[in-house]
Amino acid sequence: QVQLMESGGGLVQPGGSLRLSCAASGSIPSFNAMSWYRQAPGKQREFVASMTRSETRKYADSVEGRFRITRDNAKNTLYLQMNSLKTEDTAVYYCAKNYGMGYDYWGQGTQVTVSS
Repeated sequence: QVQLMESGGGLVQPGGSLRLSCAASGSIPSFNAMSWYRQAPGKQREFVASMTRSETRKYADSVEGRFRITRDNAKNTLYLQMNSLKTEDTAVYYCAKNYGMGYDYWGQGTQVTVSS
């Protein structure tokens, strides 16, 4: 059983930055990959970024160049650094542990609101 807990969300003005954290109860380096997703009101959950065990990163086109996914193995924590935030980045952000072609564990989410 793995528990994931996100934190770091909040209210930020357009152009601002936030760093989200996802603390895992298991050993992150042993996971094949982890991902960030987000869900805006009235929309489906969408992929944001992922990072494999070998630190290969992927990003959604909408966040490429603005967001960066990293991890701290010693802290078993995954991060999402979000810069140049836009109003359309407003959503609940979730971290997930990859399993095969899907995901077996999800966090509870953290709200990010970008507004002036």
